[in-house]
Amino acid sequence: MKKLLLTGFEPFLQFKMNPTDEIVKSLNGKTIGDYIIIGVTLPVDYAASEQQILQHIERVKPDVVVSLGLAAGRFKITPERIAINIKDGAADNKGVTLQDQLIDNDGDDAYFSTLPIRAMVDYLKENGYPAEISNSAGTYLCNNVMYAVLHKYKDTSLQAGFIHIPASHELTIIDGKFPSWSMTDLTRSIELCIETLSMKA
Repeated sequence: MKKLLLTGFEPFLQFKMNPTDEIVKSLNGKTIGDYIIIGVTLPVDYAASEQQILQHIERVKPDVVVSLGLAAGRFKITPERIAINIKDGAADNKGVTLQDQLIDNDGDDAYFSTLPIRAMVDYLKENGYPAEISNSAGTYLCNNVMYAVLHKYKDTSLQAGFIHIPASHELTIIDGKFPSWSMTDLTRSIELCIETLSMKA
């Protein structure tokens, strides 16, 4: 059985809950297609999140890494195409604010996802879930984690990438006027993305 490391994030900024954390906990230990899922939640901390995801990869030795992030305001499931070598954005949960800072001084300007993102989008839509490829993972923690993994394992067979999800109904009720999906649909959409990895071309 192959292994898939699935990561989400803790609540951050004004958001009192994070649906990616719920998805990771729900799918941890499950088998989807050819993969056993190992789910972990990362801190919203520039330094610690990057360090921890790389430590988890070394511990788990997965075949695939799929990281999840909340993109409140988006209304589709959006696998990310590219991560860029920059940290710039709001304060993390430790109060650290970064501007125009490289993630890795020796890293490439950008790395493309090595997940089958087009197949994921097509499969989601075939199953009735709105989806599209996103060409910007931003410059906050989501991009930071995606870039760190792709840079570290660029010369290996590890498949890795990032998927942004909309807000959940619960989050929208608590935190504002965002497009939202049910947790059932959010979780199922990630299951479908993982199923895509086992599909034969």
